[in-house]
Amino acid sequence: MAREDIIGRIKEQELLDEYVASGKSEFIAIYGRRRIGKTFLVKQYFDERFDFYITGIFGKSKREQLANFNRQLNKYSGAYYPMVDDWFDAFAQLQHYLDTLRDQQRIVVFLDELPWMDTPRSKFIRALELFWNEWGSSVKNLKLLVCGSATTWITNKLLGDRGGLHNRVTRPIRLSSFTLAETEAFLLKKGFQADRLQMLEGYMILGGTPYYLDMLRPSKSMTQNIDELFYSETAPLRDEYEFLFRALFNDAPTYRRIVESLATCAKGLTKQEIIKHGKLTDNGNLTEALNNLCRCDFLRRYSAFGHKQRDVMYQLVDNYCLFYLRYIKDDNSQDSRRWSHTLNDGARRAWSGYAFEQVCMRHIQQIKHKLGIDDIRTDVCSWQQEGGQIDLVIDRGDRVINLCEMKYSLEPYTITKSYLETMTSRRELFRMASKTTKALHLTMVCPFGIKANAHSRDIQSVVTLDDLYNTI
Repeated sequence: MAREDIIGRIKEQELLDEYVASGKSEFIAIYGRRRIGKTFLVKQYFDERFDFYITGIFGKSKREQLANFNRQLNKYSGAYYPMVDDWFDAFAQLQHYLDTLRDQQRIVVFLDELPWMDTPRSKFIRALELFWNEWGSSVKNLKLLVCGSATTWITNKLLGDRGGLHNRVTRPIRLSSFTLAETEAFLLKKGFQADRLQMLEGYMILGGTPYYLDMLRPSKSMTQNIDELFYSETAPLRDEYEFLFRALFNDAPTYRRIVESLATCAKGLTKQEIIKHGKLTDNGNLTEALNNLCRCDFLRRYSAFGHKQRDVMYQLVDNYCLFYLRYIKDDNSQDSRRWSHTLNDGARRAWSGYAFEQVCMRHIQQIKHKLGIDDIRTDVCSWQQEGGQIDLVIDRGDRVINLCEMKYSLEPYTITKSYLETMTSRRELFRMASKTTKALHLTMVCPFGIKANAHSRDIQSVVTLDDLYNTI
């Protein structure tokens, strides 16, 4: 049952409902991008009623982590457990305490920021393995929840562990960013009064990251908020970029080089192009980095229409990173109101068009819903060759292909004669190149739709901003 105090996360709450009521021990790992709301979800879902809760401390030593663990153990148990020197003894103490709770309906243990506890040579992961394998997995009312922003640690040492924890995580839950609809509900709940276009602007900059959205002040417009968050003297999101990668990934410089290489090419790059641009080495670490960036929704992996999997493209789709690298990284203007001062800037309009495309890519399900093809098998890809490019191609099982054009406009978009000729030329080029016999539908995705005129009749379908806000 969805909690009223949790915005969105309906599917995740349904999974937690299932796991909590399963009648067996559960090892649940919740992972995702930093600031995405993992801790908030668990705390709100359980109303902060834990039998034991601890959060790791970033950059602290093994002894400091153990001291923190000991304080929490004594707090929750109401007993006195002496400070120990290794994690095996620490988990043995936790087991001793939890054994006294076996008669409860359930025992809820929440280990937050788990990767930060796993300091070098601490043997933390092996102690956790012993705790779960020898005791926890046999306690039917135990629900062990773990979270961590360090995705490489979660995927490699927990979900991908080949030792004693292999396949021991019974329930992984990946948390993604809010949709536009969830963002709207979140902002309205905190008293932010704005129309959907202003919320879209905020989404194009901050993405659907709850922590960033929560920084928006209801007393200010979206433009004023962006100035305050990125350009003011104490701008809280100006330095977020550096810490973001250090907190998420072990090899932060490699991840940044991948992201910054992709920021230079809107359509994306192949793996080999990333290697060349970022001066990287083609090895397993690079493949792992690309996979982890996709898992955290920084990148989109896609194949061009008619191409094989080996020709896969990677595209940067994290809104915050896109905005930071375009407007903040090399900005030395010291203009505290720079965003306000670029309202009519051509470069800002160009950025808005690209950012809007990424928002659309995040809302493919909403686009499909408007097209009435929720239950029809589809393949989503892109297409390009010399003479034409289509960023979003929806190849449908009912013998129709939607060729989608995404245009950011502050009013209904006008289909001119020349633009229609460009679209139809692209369509015919696509038809010849793909040799498809399916019907090709020209589809426009524009915030306020398209203006009715002599040329708009050749557009088969239109998706608006309101459609992107649909809840599915």
